Amino acid sequence: MTIKLLPDNVANQIAAGEVVQRPASVVKELMENAVDAKASKITLVIKDAGRTLIQVSDNGSGMSDLDARMAFERHATSKISEARDLERISTFGFRGEALASIAAVAEVELKTRREDDELGTLILIRASTLVTSESCQCSPGSNFAVKNLFYALPARRKFLKSDAVEMKHIVGEFQRVAICNPQIAFTFNDNGEEIYTLPKANLKQRIVDIFGKGMSNMLIDTGVDTTIINLSGFVGKPERARRNTNEQFFFVNNRYFRSPYLQKAVQKAYEQLMPADVHPSFFLYIEIDPSKIDVNIHPSKTEIKFDNEQAIWQIINAAVRESLSRFAIAPSLDFGNEHVIDIPVLTRNTQIKAPSIRTNKNYNPFNSNINTFEREEVSGWENLFANFDEENSNISEQSDLFADSQNETAPKKFLQIKGKYILTSVKSGVLLIDIYRAHQRILYEEYLHKIDTQSNISNPSLFAHSVELDTADFILMQSILEGLKHIGFNISTVGNNTLVFHAYPAGIESEDPQAITEEMLKMLRDEFFNEWTFKEQTALSIARVKALKQRRTLAEAEMQNLFDRLFACATPDISADGKPTLTIISTEELETKLLKN
Repeated sequence: MTIKLLPDNVANQIAAGEVVQRPASVVKELMENAVDAKASKITLVIKDAGRTLIQVSDNGSGMSDLDARMAFERHATSKISEARDLERISTFGFRGEALASIAAVAEVELKTRREDDELGTLILIRASTLVTSESCQCSPGSNFAVKNLFYALPARRKFLKSDAVEMKHIVGEFQRVAICNPQIAFTFNDNGEEIYTLPKANLKQRIVDIFGKGMSNMLIDTGVDTTIINLSGFVGKPERARRNTNEQFFFVNNRYFRSPYLQKAVQKAYEQLMPADVHPSFFLYIEIDPSKIDVNIHPSKTEIKFDNEQAIWQIINAAVRESLSRFAIAPSLDFGNEHVIDIPVLTRNTQIKAPSIRTNKNYNPFNSNINTFEREEVSGWENLFANFDEENSNISEQSDLFADSQNETAPKKFLQIKGKYILTSVKSGVLLIDIYRAHQRILYEEYLHKIDTQSNISNPSLFAHSVELDTADFILMQSILEGLKHIGFNISTVGNNTLVFHAYPAGIESEDPQAITEEMLKMLRDEFFNEWTFKEQTALSIARVKALKQRRTLAEAEMQNLFDRLFACATPDISADGKPTLTIISTEELETKLLKN
């Protein structure tokens, strides 16, 4: 085996595989570079979901001729000169592979000029090869134009999703940069249409400008200063909660990051304030000593490693709880911002003392001389089994639930477990049915049949229902409106990214277009459903909304009905989205488990 050194163009393409995964990756890198250049105005122009053109222009500091050429070299950066600098970085890009990686998979044109220079620099690079480097007339700042992304890698280009899905990711990256930089004016143009025009603003106004006026009265400010972190930002009221996480943003030192662990800290603060299957909105900003985090553990730099993550979890959870309580949304004691104590953190040097407790070693519960308080504690013990006979009779009444199912004349008996499962006997053992998944399968096949047999027939709604979306979701939904029209929907669009539902497919009633829209959006984002027809997507969306999710007690007749309808389905053992609806535990398995115990 011979080991060879890879040519620069091949090495750059390998690096691009980590850095440039889709058009949104290019948008992220170029916009963050513009922010680092101290720009006060940034413009993003997209054509064909980034396949044809991604252009980012700014009025920042610009570059000299030498810097402009060096920027496209691998590991070129203005932010690191020694290893210790890695611990002090507070700006965005620093890996030094972004521009080189982009230039390896696209045609890149750069025009840049510093404020004091008379002429700027024009650089054209194609597939890592420098084509042009010359002086030019241009405005102060930098203008990057990335054309024909992945033109030299048709396999990579083939794996890009639909324009709507790619635009969803581009809008998401734009939002993340714009939200944490309200002091910068942003413009976003897609195929000649203005998507966003964001003037300079404060943080709250910037959030409202991006997510719509409906957000204005839904934000609650939150924050706390500790020796570990400074936390600031906003959380949404429970009624703003969504079935997706599109309105959840964490930033550390003005850098967006994802953290399922810290997200649970926020979700936990909303316990008992909203259903478990929805997610609160939040825009939380963490300031921390850069040496206490590692931002370079993931190629896209969206994952952060904290020195003391558990303490930060507690701080975020407490701060959100306090904010909800302060606005009388959650019950609590009287909280105030004055005299806030610092949250202690457990370290290796912390001395742990055992709690001091008092015990009465002479205590005897059968001693008639015990005091009144102690009498109250043990009184009534003789009544513990007073209702035993009654409870035992109930058990005997239910004992025939597991009767031999070979008796075809006897009605089938069901047992509901924790409101989530149905248990019944079968010849080979016991059958366990997931109520939600079973009901979803039933409704999916019923709705699909109705749509097939009454295609293009609409059922007008007595009242039109409006659904307001953020820009990214609105773009996704626009891409399927024509297809939905052919199966009976009548949906119009109005200003502020709003859909108006006027009619539904015949035979399908809907009181919750918001929930149906969110389910449709879930499928549009999920690769599993890419090949599904509009009929199948619609039927599943409505089935997911209508299926029994609440853990309520079902009557015997309801369980029997669910059982009969499930086994009348074409595929009773799998839910519409591919999950098992039931399982059979054989008699042998039950006996084996009993013998082991």
